[in-house]
Amino acid sequence: MPAKRMKHFIFQIKKQPPGRLIVIGFALVILFGTGLLLLPVSVKDGARVSFIDALFTSTSAVCVTGLIAIDVADHFTTFGQTVVAALIQIGGLGVTSIGAGLIIAARKKIGIKGRVLVKEAFNVDGFKGMVRLVKAVLLMTLCFELVGIGLSFIVFVQDYPPLKALGISAFHSIAAFNNSGFDILGGLRNLIPYQSNVLLNLTTCGLIIFGGLGFLVILDILKKRSFRKLSLHSKVVITTTVALLVIGTLLLKATENISWLGAFFQSVSARTAGFSTYAIGEFSNAGLFTLIILMFIGASPGSTGGGIKTSTFFVLMQQVRSLFTKKHIGAFRRSIPSEALSKACTISLLSVLLVCAGTFLLCIIEPECSFVQLLFEEVSAFGTVGLSTGITPDLCEGSKLILIFTMFAGRVGTFTLLSIWIDRPSPSVHYTEESITIG
Repeated sequence: MPAKRMKHFIFQIKKQPPGRLIVIGFALVILFGTGLLLLPVSVKDGARVSFIDALFTSTSAVCVTGLIAIDVADHFTTFGQTVVAALIQIGGLGVTSIGAGLIIAARKKIGIKGRVLVKEAFNVDGFKGMVRLVKAVLLMTLCFELVGIGLSFIVFVQDYPPLKALGISAFHSIAAFNNSGFDILGGLRNLIPYQSNVLLNLTTCGLIIFGGLGFLVILDILKKRSFRKLSLHSKVVITTTVALLVIGTLLLKATENISWLGAFFQSVSARTAGFSTYAIGEFSNAGLFTLIILMFIGASPGSTGGGIKTSTFFVLMQQVRSLFTKKHIGAFRRSIPSEALSKACTISLLSVLLVCAGTFLLCIIEPECSFVQLLFEEVSAFGTVGLSTGITPDLCEGSKLILIFTMFAGRVGTFTLLSIWIDRPSPSVHYTEESITIG
């Protein structure tokens, strides 16, 4: 009987739509990671890890966020830290990519359902080349992370024994490329001790930027090797990314007493990575607001980052431009389909509503914290960034649960999260249109 129930359960799971399967996959990995982090072998002697803190850490790792309720280095053993690194890797690549990679490694064929899941996960249009795409993504990730380990090791070996420096370098490279702001240096210091180290700063920035561009964009760059030949999507992502990095750097340098290197690093990190070389809690409201905007926009589609995505922001800006210039919405001598604008508006509105609702609840539960601190925390969770003004460890369980849900929604996407409950055919009846006054 149990075997029959298991088969029935697996059959019911397979019948679910792709979006729902992806959400279920992430949820199961989070719960499995929570269980591993609660094992005695994961927790250091004398340290205490509650269920909510383990769940928060697991969610933050799988959703590649980096917000921490407890310090990873101070509370978890080498085994526990390895679990966190593995969760970050799975979360960054996506449950679907990992599953497809294991099937390929076992020399088995990926079925139609698997190809649909890969298509949904990477947000691509067709089914052609799914296996090659998965192989390329896994190989690309390995190459970037190995380079990151090598360059980081040069820095960390100066302060730690070689073996420990190698472990820190591996953890840091995985976290950086997957746009997750975790560190295992201890004492909640993040990368503040290395704020003037040019090599580590630039290595981290490079990993964050390439991880945030999206795998499809990187593959397009490697294939075309010319900006003019790139697809419209790649051009949009690259130009928007460069513009945000430059504007973010200038604004942070203008509002905060930090170096140009620090301003550039924080501008890059706010794009869903979450590393910090300065104490964010000491930033002015103008600086925090700049970071909030960068965190909300986030990385690019098909990447390891979160936020509403650079392409969404670009489409919205093009719509604003078209309203003033009376021209069709488009860029780089290409028209942008109306479906893209509709989806961009929907994603942005849902994201704003999620952030507003979460911030409102946090304001009720945590009245002793300022509005800016709570808004910053909520947007950081939604954008899967991980930057914090320092209030995360002191939040109550209710607030942590709100942030857990926000991180999860930010990782799988508000549009995907909402669509999993909607499985209805398109209506056959269409009503007569009538205009309404806007603005």
